[in-house]
Amino acid sequence: MKTLYILRHAQKDESNPDQYDYDVELTLKGKEDSKKIGKKLKEKNICPDLIVSSPAIRARTTAEIVANEIEYPRSVMYNETIYQAFLNEIIESITYTYDTVDTLMVVGHNPSLTALAISFTGYKEELKMANAIRIDFDCSSWTSIDKSNAQFIELIEI
Repeated sequence: MKTLYILRHAQKDESNPDQYDYDVELTLKGKEDSKKIGKKLKEKNICPDLIVSSPAIRARTTAEIVANEIEYPRSVMYNETIYQAFLNEIIESITYTYDTVDTLMVVGHNPSLTALAISFTGYKEELKMANAIRIDFDCSSWTSIDKSNAQFIELIEI
């Protein structure tokens, strides 16, 4: 079985409309919410084998705070594809994950993360900031993940 956690970055600072989107940081609330979702994941004993994040500052910061809260023992990996990705690009990047990884967390942005949940499970809601979705796949390889073997397990909210 393969388990995928889809985590949307926390609240971003929109006070500077001229700032390049990639460099937008989290608000104080966003940092606090990142800690909250991290604590909630830790309470559920969730510590993925691999955390891969968009390198955009708001996603990177969310991923690093969550990794710290869950005592993730490795470095967060960053994948440029996740930033402003189309659905097929995110799915393709997930399928490149080594099969030694059974539990993967992807930290990124909407609308692509919500589209990812919808495409695999039919999940109907927009994924809110600093919330996560768990999807289990009944397969042994990331190359085999598909709607036919995907099951929505839970929404983890702050």
